[in-house]
Amino acid sequence: MSEMPTRRALLGAGIALAGTAGLAFRAVASPAVAPPAPASPSRAPSPARAADQYVTPDGPEVVDAENRRGAGPLRKVSLTAAASRLDLGGGLTVPTWAYGDRLPGDAIRITAGDTLELALANHLTQSTTMHWHGLSIRNDMDGVPTLTQQPVKAGADFTYRFAVTHPGTHWIHPHSGVQLDRGLYAPLIVEDPKEPLAYDKEWVVVLDDWLDGVDGSTPDAVLDELTKGRGAAHDAAGHDSARAGRAEGPSRLLEGAESDLLGGHAGDVAYPHYLVNGRRGEDPSVFEARPGDRIRLRVINAGGDTAFRLALGGHRMTVTHTDGFPVRHAETDALLLGMGERYDVLVTAGDGVFPLTALAEGKGASALAVLRTGTGALPPASVRPAELDGELVTADRLAPDESVALAEREPDRTVRITLTGSMAAYDWGFDGKSYDPAARSPVRAGERVRLVFTNRTAMWHPLHLHGHTFALAGTGQGAGLGARKDTAAILPGRTLTVDFDADNPGLWMLHCHNVYHAEAGMMTVLGYLR
Repeated sequence: MSEMPTRRALLGAGIALAGTAGLAFRAVASPAVAPPAPASPSRAPSPARAADQYVTPDGPEVVDAENRRGAGPLRKVSLTAAASRLDLGGGLTVPTWAYGDRLPGDAIRITAGDTLELALANHLTQSTTMHWHGLSIRNDMDGVPTLTQQPVKAGADFTYRFAVTHPGTHWIHPHSGVQLDRGLYAPLIVEDPKEPLAYDKEWVVVLDDWLDGVDGSTPDAVLDELTKGRGAAHDAAGHDSARAGRAEGPSRLLEGAESDLLGGHAGDVAYPHYLVNGRRGEDPSVFEARPGDRIRLRVINAGGDTAFRLALGGHRMTVTHTDGFPVRHAETDALLLGMGERYDVLVTAGDGVFPLTALAEGKGASALAVLRTGTGALPPASVRPAELDGELVTADRLAPDESVALAEREPDRTVRITLTGSMAAYDWGFDGKSYDPAARSPVRAGERVRLVFTNRTAMWHPLHLHGHTFALAGTGQGAGLGARKDTAAILPGRTLTVDFDADNPGLWMLHCHNVYHAEAGMMTVLGYLR
């Protein structure tokens, strides 16, 4: 997808999905002074002012934290969310919503230490927002409707502005309804001004499951089918009561999807297509390099309901980062990514034509891209490299690079959360309750917080925390806590324990990154006390 010139020496390592234990939060503080975000027509006083005991998203604590991050060089970007027709390869063009006329949207690149200003124009028929998945930013820029900002209404615009303090592979997507399961996403690459890795080229790899516009399907209709017509149940959370784009399409309910790696049931939705960089396997995206090139792959799972097992035929991979944070380097044959997860790996390219296959875990289908360094025919869409069944290193086996390791410390506060719900009732939630933006789990600035998740459901869930990263507790290689992440999967019947430092004040969403589980109610809020 994209290329970069040579970098420098090497760093961290690790890989894949955490099935048993967990990971760990963090928020970045940085020096200097950044001004508050400029007002815009969609900007409104914090919608959370009713709860006086909590820090508000635009409160003085948030402004102070941003000032400490500093105001680096300004990078301006303009983006328009609009109806579009996208070519998915092999003669298939679909109507959808996207940021521009390509899938994924053009990557946003910025250097750590800079200030990003993005002007979002909403040309959709629904309100929308933008969430900066993986970034520790000021709370009123986080993009959660009615929690951290008012929705950006149809025909309106909004300017996001914030300091970007830490390098890594991240991505952008809406946090409004099931808009994520359309074409509204793009990579967000934060460059390291002191990059320690040495490589010749960079390949950004975005994985996705696709149904929008295929035979009349829309994500809104799928949500209604899954919830038996309760798809609009969360209008109080800032989503539109009129489900724009609903159409009469085939049933997308998935049955019989099983995966031992995911502890049983693999997913809820039968997608007709799986994509790498917006292309189907019949007409794949091709990345060209030379034999012997050292290539950095930045892999992002932008799917709505699918975990992907990824392998590059004929190659071993060296994992260097997970969710933007470096790990001690670890070699593997394959990666397993839950929705929202990212992994960076290094490979040394062989001579020939090699399949990069993303297996839709448990769903009997796959996506394909191709690495070409020599002559030869493209592999078939159904190709299955042997590496897919080789060594798989999971996140709980990764150790953080010492530069980002979270120091061990007794938690000041422990928050216990039980994952509840079932496929039959589609009543996903936390502690038996559906999402209520007014219900918060309190934390206080300066605390070490331990989150203990217990999965009482029969399905796996990728859990994502906004505004922080966490460290997997009890999984470190040797002394200390485990890998630093912001998204971690918890398998059925298991417990996931993560630690993070409460150093980014505000109201922060914590939710399942299966977009349909989240919209059915598996979301909650961590709120900083004043």
